[in-house]
Amino acid sequence: MTQTNQTTSSTPPTYHEWGSRQFGRINWLGLWTLYRKELRRFLKIWLQTLMAPIVNTLLFLTIFSLALGDLRPAIGGVPYNLFLAPGLIMMAMVQNAFTNTSTALLTAKVQGNVVDFLMPPLSSGELNFGMIMGGLTRGLFVGGGAFCAMWFFLDVSIHHFWTALFYASIASILMAQVGLLGGIWAEKFDHLATLGNFVITPLAFLSGTFYSVQKLPPLVHTFTQYNPFFYMIDGFRYALTDHSEGNLAFGALFLTGLAILLWGVCHFVLVKGYRLKP
Repeated sequence: MTQTNQTTSSTPPTYHEWGSRQFGRINWLGLWTLYRKELRRFLKIWLQTLMAPIVNTLLFLTIFSLALGDLRPAIGGVPYNLFLAPGLIMMAMVQNAFTNTSTALLTAKVQGNVVDFLMPPLSSGELNFGMIMGGLTRGLFVGGGAFCAMWFFLDVSIHHFWTALFYASIASILMAQVGLLGGIWAEKFDHLATLGNFVITPLAFLSGTFYSVQKLPPLVHTFTQYNPFFYMIDGFRYALTDHSEGNLAFGALFLTGLAILLWGVCHFVLVKGYRLKP
């Protein structure tokens, strides 16, 4: 009578082997939990994360309207106040999408609990997607709130709803991805402020938020044609006013391609664990 020797492997199962048995190809429960965590994180302090940027947007609108509203002629047949409103709404959306992902990671690194993002059975793609969706949601909440608040003071309307939703979403996704990379790269809040002051703010102010880009010098105007902020604002302005200054088809393709590129970069950085794993 022979006895069959069964060999047991001392090597523990990899994440993919273990995860595929327990969760399937996608850990939907873990992904939903991460997204809900990000959602509750900014909803818990909604006065700071939602109401404050909406109030700031209204203050910008009031200041520019009182200072320049009666002095500036219509731009492309659009009154200056209505020309200004879409840009201010878009700026509020992208700033908050960026802030949501960047501060989430940087705060975790500073407090020493970044392991809370790394220990759960989530792949790099799931972590990437959950964080970006949190930034997208906050951006849309702020944008929707700013639009509703402006509706009480201006005759704002949405001429092309799906176009407005597309540009609001792709812009928030882009800036959430930039915020994710910024939060991973930064080691303290000064680093994050440097990224905002020397990269994001100049691009935002050269995007045609407060003026028509047709008035810019030729060299600066050429630069705006490669500025993603210009296409975010121009596309969203078209959706609300039926007026645009750039090529909408090129802008949509440019922003979509940039979002796909940044998704790949974010995924690569998370897989490598750059400045996250010891």
